[in-house]
Amino acid sequence: MSTFDNPFDPDRNLRAGCACGQHQSAAEHEQATALRCAPVESDEKRYEGVVASAVMRAMFPQDVARRAFLKSVGASTALAALSQFFPVQTATEVFAQAGAPEKKDLKVGFIPITCATPIIMAAPLGFYAKHGLNVDVVKTAGWAVVRDKTINKEYDAAHMLAPMPLAISLGLGSNPIPFAVPAIENINGQGITLAMKHKDKRDPKDWKGMKFAIPFDYSMHNYLLRYYLAEHGIDPDTDVQLRSVPPPEMVANLRADNIDGFLAPDNICQRAIYDGVGFMHLLSKEIWDGHPCCSFAASREFITTAPNSFAALTRAIVDATAYASKAENRKQIAEAIAPANYINAPVTVLEQVLTGTYADGLGGVKTDAKRVDFDPFPWQSFGVWMLTQMKRWGQIKNDVDYKAIAEQVYLATDTRKLMTEMGLAPPAGSYKSFAVMGKTFDPAKPEDYLAGFKIRKAS
Repeated sequence: MSTFDNPFDPDRNLRAGCACGQHQSAAEHEQATALRCAPVESDEKRYEGVVASAVMRAMFPQDVARRAFLKSVGASTALAALSQFFPVQTATEVFAQAGAPEKKDLKVGFIPITCATPIIMAAPLGFYAKHGLNVDVVKTAGWAVVRDKTINKEYDAAHMLAPMPLAISLGLGSNPIPFAVPAIENINGQGITLAMKHKDKRDPKDWKGMKFAIPFDYSMHNYLLRYYLAEHGIDPDTDVQLRSVPPPEMVANLRADNIDGFLAPDNICQRAIYDGVGFMHLLSKEIWDGHPCCSFAASREFITTAPNSFAALTRAIVDATAYASKAENRKQIAEAIAPANYINAPVTVLEQVLTGTYADGLGGVKTDAKRVDFDPFPWQSFGVWMLTQMKRWGQIKNDVDYKAIAEQVYLATDTRKLMTEMGLAPPAGSYKSFAVMGKTFDPAKPEDYLAGFKIRKAS
């Protein structure tokens, strides 16, 4: 039973196998609820539920006794009786005050891509306000600018590429500053787009000498494109040229023939198709289905100096992510994030990305409901994999404690607790194995995985 659930419902278990207390296991809960439970009515009800749950657990440690009591007297009588022995209302007020945000007016930077969907939509769709915050989401020109403005405290938190907080914490590309990731913004949601002149050049072995754009050196886009090329025998450092280009400038560069293609966020891919200058070679999920892309990140300093603000901000992001995970909400979200102050893209383009029914640029229409998806849990095995690729391509020069760094940056334990409190069903563990182009990754053996690559940066 979640502490935010109704403790006076006799049909809920106090210690059930899932977060909401209505299912025998987390798997059953996830299947039944598709990530999202019914929202709480208000902050006051949420805090009252926390206090009442704690008292009911103490008074009735066994579900059988609690059910019998509630069925005999009813919920309202039970609450009244409980209040005679314990000051529930007073405790609720104290709890609410203790959890109040230290700072309600916040700035969060973002890059105008669909990977930032939860961060962006949380403003127009009211998720920040729901959690007691007034958040200004600030459209930003590029990833280095996002990084610098967050480090300089112009932004309280930011939309970042999933590897960026690892790089910042390690001092790669900037001074080492501890950053953390409480939530993944999106999974999948990228693609390799090629210029129309290459529509008959689909074998990557034929791509030697071509120029490709990536959004940033410390990005999943960079690591996935390098991985894909290397698996086809192409050395990404010697056989092709990789250029860092801000996502909003990629389509123009493709049109101007400055690049031959890019691995970019899906809305950039789809805009190239919409404008008739490119086609979809493949979706990034065809390289690794379920890979992380972007994250919600904040400095450790912000987390420690404003813990309640950080918690409220994370709750709003997780809440929005859960909403975005539902297919029936995607068209509404596309309309919400399309305006110029957000992504500045035709709604049609964003709908094709978010619904997964899209034109491929070669005259076909494809459907893939998981082209992009939203799951906030920050698996620490994601962090370990990114670190192996940083080392593979020479960004990390020395030995690294993969597990320690991943666990420092990816806040799986904290997020699990928060999701449980919200009535969601987080995974029980923080590590999982997965396959990238058929090659299984075991997060417990990163050096063995790294040693298995024939193409890598020379030491």
